[in-house]
Amino acid sequence: MSASAAPAPGGPLNRIVGGEIAHTADAPWAIALNNSGSPVPSGQYCGATLVAANKIVTAAHCATEAASTYTAVQGRDKLSDTGGKTSAITSIWADPKYGSEPGHDVAVMTLATPFEGVPALALETSTAADAAGAASVVYGWGSTKNTGPADTFQKVAVPVLGDAYCEKAYASQNYTGAGEICAGYEEGGKDSCQGDSGGPLVLNGRLFGVVSWGIGCAEAGNPGVYAEVATYASDLQAQIDS
Repeated sequence: MSASAAPAPGGPLNRIVGGEIAHTADAPWAIALNNSGSPVPSGQYCGATLVAANKIVTAAHCATEAASTYTAVQGRDKLSDTGGKTSAITSIWADPKYGSEPGHDVAVMTLATPFEGVPALALETSTAADAAGAASVVYGWGSTKNTGPADTFQKVAVPVLGDAYCEKAYASQNYTGAGEICAGYEEGGKDSCQGDSGGPLVLNGRLFGVVSWGIGCAEAGNPGVYAEVATYASDLQAQIDS
């Protein structure tokens, strides 16, 4: 995720910086969320996570366009290729408190064509998982700031720094420990970035966070901020089950 995943609320902006090439075969639940209004030729817009055959979780700030403008892409390592599965989006639920309260940067989209047979990622339901030092990993197709190929699936390990760190680093940005995760490196260098917004932060085989926002990408003192899935798990699950 990254400080540039998106400005604190704002449009999508994120890519993996300082990471390594990943493969969707190893992370089949990772979804590229393309949009017809994207300025990128591949259509790359945000990330998302498959949580049921017909449901994906993304960021609320990635879900502000008409459902008809989105395409979910599964199993495509390089977005300029044509492999994998695709689906249109039939409906969108975005957390109604997003934008009026800190946090709440989560949304659920329903796929027109379910990705049958593709492993989904379970939601993290314990807020205790957000412990400093926890070894989480973020995935995405976003900007690399020239640290890797563009529009190509990558991952980077971003340890949890803890709420106290981000509450201080983002004192003027409304960071909330009750609903957000602070992860990355104090010295910077590795982060999510533009285009990664909405994508998965994974811990212990569960969807731990959703790439939300930050200041810049991989800058010292400005770690990535993620929506804490456990905080919103009951609301998300209700949408997944609907």
